[in-house]
Amino acid sequence: MAIDHWTIFADNESDKDKLFKQLLEARVLPKGFAALHGLQGGLLSPSEIDRYIEEEERHDHKILTQGSTQHLQTMSSGERKKALLNHLLKQPLDFLILDNPLDNLDMASRADLLRLLEQLSKKISVIQLVNRWEDRLPLKSTYYTLQNDELRRIQDLKSITTPTKTTTVFKQAVPLPLESINLNTSKLVSFKQINIAYGEKAVLKEISWDLKPGEYWQLSGPNGSGKTTLLSLITGENPKAYGQDITLFGKRKGSGESVWEIKEKLGYFTPAMTDRFRGYHSLENMLISGLHDSIGLYVKPSAAEQRLAQEWLAFLGMEALGKQYFHELSPGQQRLIMCVRAMIKHPPLLILDEPTTGLDDHSAALVIDLVNRMAAASQCCIVFVSHRKEAGLHPQYTLVLKPGASGSTGTIEFDNAVT
Repeated sequence: MAIDHWTIFADNESDKDKLFKQLLEARVLPKGFAALHGLQGGLLSPSEIDRYIEEEERHDHKILTQGSTQHLQTMSSGERKKALLNHLLKQPLDFLILDNPLDNLDMASRADLLRLLEQLSKKISVIQLVNRWEDRLPLKSTYYTLQNDELRRIQDLKSITTPTKTTTVFKQAVPLPLESINLNTSKLVSFKQINIAYGEKAVLKEISWDLKPGEYWQLSGPNGSGKTTLLSLITGENPKAYGQDITLFGKRKGSGESVWEIKEKLGYFTPAMTDRFRGYHSLENMLISGLHDSIGLYVKPSAAEQRLAQEWLAFLGMEALGKQYFHELSPGQQRLIMCVRAMIKHPPLLILDEPTTGLDDHSAALVIDLVNRMAAASQCCIVFVSHRKEAGLHPQYTLVLKPGASGSTGTIEFDNAVT
């Protein structure tokens, strides 16, 4: 008997949570999904992972990592996804909903997951929702688009064309900072022969890496290669930085610098940060909070700060939205605001950790265009972290972490050459 599968192309305006509820509770199934009536389903999605993380943090109750000393919160995005999938496959499921299953996965992990899902699709139905055209799974499916909460059947897949790269959108001048942050150093960050291990698990091996003003970097490597660990040595969140040969903004690590001194010179964004802003924050206040390194704005902004926020909103084409609440924006708009928030003071070093994760093709192209413009129009050193090679991204250099038995080593690629 043939097994039904569905592929749904979703954009960042889609109400996926409503669709998940309809499919899993099966009270009123969407048109075209009657075959799921009375069947048991499971959901692989970032929202489910967040739910398990909250359960661990609130009640110290491990479910996905049961029997392990590691907590979900300390895992990479790809490792969390694998843990949830392993948990789901132990359940007696009739169908599985996959929300952007290939997002956050490196090429090897993608290949492994594709092989697993190919075998799984011979036994149970698969419903895949994808934001990126290139992430669709090669399953014989019934195709739909999801816009807002409306499902539309695609009769001919040829009518869906491969997305093309968005042309340059942000053409205004990048707003200048209120004050320049001047450092009397030629290197913002200097790592010399860094070795990091957790117990018997070696993570980084002899990593040497210098970051200089005005450089544009990409940091890449497979899941578990140590990208997060490497970044935490810069942000001041990893005690293993002590005892290593690390210089941050002209000061040797361990010479008495504080985390706040580092934050003053650093702009940082990762999509997980968005969850911290659950209050009623206007876009104007969101941007101004980046000048104070605070989650929310708790001081009265100056007239100059308000003008700067308006300049950035005009740059993004959102000048009419300054008083609108951040949580009312689409995910793509939120991502642009958070990237600008990290950039607003023109920090010497700007780290953007997986800024396109979970975005549709159009929204991801906008983020890429924004980052390219900020790199070209400032003396910030930008580090863009990503599992995938984003079309249109133009870094000068790429540090590639390559895992090995004794930890990941680093290779620097630039101008089609390797050092």
